[in-house]
Amino acid sequence: LQAYDFLALNEKYGCTFQMGGSDQWGNITAGIQLIRRARDQKAYGVTYPLVTGPDGNKFGKTEAGTIWLDPERTSPYRFYQFWMNADDSVVIQYLKQFTLLESEIIGELQVVHEEKPHERSAHKRLAHEITSLVHGKEGLSNAKIATEVLFGGELEGLSADEIEDVFSDVPSSDMSRSDLSGNGLSMIDVATNSGLTKSRSESRRAIEGGGFYLNNVRVTDIERKIEIDDAAEGRFFVLRKGKKNYHLIRLLS
Repeated sequence: LQAYDFLALNEKYGCTFQMGGSDQWGNITAGIQLIRRARDQKAYGVTYPLVTGPDGNKFGKTEAGTIWLDPERTSPYRFYQFWMNADDSVVIQYLKQFTLLESEIIGELQVVHEEKPHERSAHKRLAHEITSLVHGKEGLSNAKIATEVLFGGELEGLSADEIEDVFSDVPSSDMSRSDLSGNGLSMIDVATNSGLTKSRSESRRAIEGGGFYLNNVRVTDIERKIEIDDAAEGRFFVLRKGKKNYHLIRLLS
C-alpha cells in the first residue's frame, strides 16, 4: 500500500524522493521498484536511524507513553517530566539528538553524569533545553514550578488545571461541598478517610509529629478543621504524609 502511495505521488506531483525511518526501508524500496516498473522512471529513498528508548522500541504516536508537542495533548509539565525521567543509558544520546547544545558541553555533562549520576545534571539540562525549545521560557518556568510542588513546594501560582495535572497520578477521591458545611471536617478524619493513614490514632501521631501537610503546608494542630476556604483554587485539597505520600481530594459542587 505504501509503495502505491509513492507511485501516486510520483504520478500526481512528480515526487521522486522519499525519506523515512530505518523500519520503512522495505516500503520505500518497494515504491522505487513499482515506479520503475510502472513508469520506467528512477526514484530514490533514504532512511535515518530510529529514535529509540532503552528497551529498543521506537518513539512513535502509536507507542505507549507517547508525548506530543501540542500542549493541549501533553502539558509542559508532563513534557518536562518525560525528559527528566529518561533512562540513564540514553540521556546523553538524547542530548545529542534533541538539543542544540555544542558537543563540548554535552561532553562535560557526560563526565558529570558518569561520575555523579545521583545529581541528574544531564537529565535536568535535557529537560530544560527541550522544554524551552518547544514551549518557550514561560512553559519551562511553569513546568519547573509544577515539579517543585510535587516535592513540597508551594501550590500558590498554579492554576486548577496545573494542580490536577501535577497530581493526576496520585490516589484521589471526591468530596461534596456540603460535607464541609458548618465548622468543616476534622483533619484527623479527613486524613484517615483518605487512606494516607490506617487509623485515627495514626493520623493523630502524623500530625503531632509534624509529618502531615495540607496543600504542602505542615499541619500541627490536631484540632484543625478543613473548610471550603482551604481548597486550592477553590477545587482541591492536596494531602501529604511524609515526603512522598499524596492524596488529592476534588471538591465537588
